[in-house]
Amino acid sequence: MKDIFSNKVVLITGGTGSFGKKCVEMLLERHKPAVIRIMSRDELKQWEMEKLFNSDPRLRFFIGDIRDKDRLERAMDGAHIVIHAAALKHVPICEYNPFEAIRTNIIGAQNLIDAAIDHNIEKVLAISTDKAVNPVNLYGASKMCMERLFVAGNTYVGGTRQTRFSCVRYGNVVGSRGSIAPLFKKQRETGTITITDERMTRFWITLEQAVEFVINCTEKMSGGEVFVPKIPSMKVTEFAKAIAPDCEVKYTGIRPGEKINECLLTDDEARHTLELDDFFVVEPEFHWWTNDEHWKNGKKLPDGFRYSSETNDAWLSDEDMKGILKKL
Repeated sequence: MKDIFSNKVVLITGGTGSFGKKCVEMLLERHKPAVIRIMSRDELKQWEMEKLFNSDPRLRFFIGDIRDKDRLERAMDGAHIVIHAAALKHVPICEYNPFEAIRTNIIGAQNLIDAAIDHNIEKVLAISTDKAVNPVNLYGASKMCMERLFVAGNTYVGGTRQTRFSCVRYGNVVGSRGSIAPLFKKQRETGTITITDERMTRFWITLEQAVEFVINCTEKMSGGEVFVPKIPSMKVTEFAKAIAPDCEVKYTGIRPGEKINECLLTDDEARHTLELDDFFVVEPEFHWWTNDEHWKNGKKLPDGFRYSSETNDAWLSDEDMKGILKKL
């Protein structure tokens, strides 16, 4: 497959986060982009990231917020590919600051779509979450809206413009900033691990796997798809045991907006989803979607299919967990 990143200008929104740093690392090592523009709000993180990559001349750092459409217009000028990772992600914080979550995750997404169309960007891929499926918290609901905006964005591209929009949706990233792995490692020092509910299960994906999936989907996308990787599940209690086998476990109760189990595909979505070897493609239900040829190797899912963390047929083993922990 042709390397679509070769000699291209790539913009990553939210590019100083865990995902952004790993994405920049893998694009520089495995692909040959002409320029990578990193857009975020935090000057300190940008300075630290510039040092991390030894002031690589292919990197450009843009201070800016996706709420600011004018700044997005400037950041996209001359770009070819956009990976949209900027978001407010912390569930309790989004619950307490709902207007701010909406301004960033929904209105910011609309600003990005409009700017991408105005600048004739080739491909725009947005990063979503399992919490967007049957959302029970504002973060998930805002990401569900973002997905719908990106899928529908393809209908707004007219005339000679070529911009295409798609999304990826995956579960918890092991070891990312704000995830439970660093929390458990820190709590290990106190002798007590806190878990909200002993029944908790989650989908798990490593940071490198998540970035690789995003890069591959950017290459494969034709616009309108929501890509879902096939990834393993794990019980949160088992993960805690792997990190801190000698620690006491304290159950604190489910937080506002938290689920016992996570779902990546509902049975309603499964009706217009295709299964491939290592991922699913959720196709739009719009009448204009005529992309059967592109995903001709995909197979229809059976009636009632649901991709949920507690009924997943792939689970991380103890050895898998130990391997993951060694890399953290």
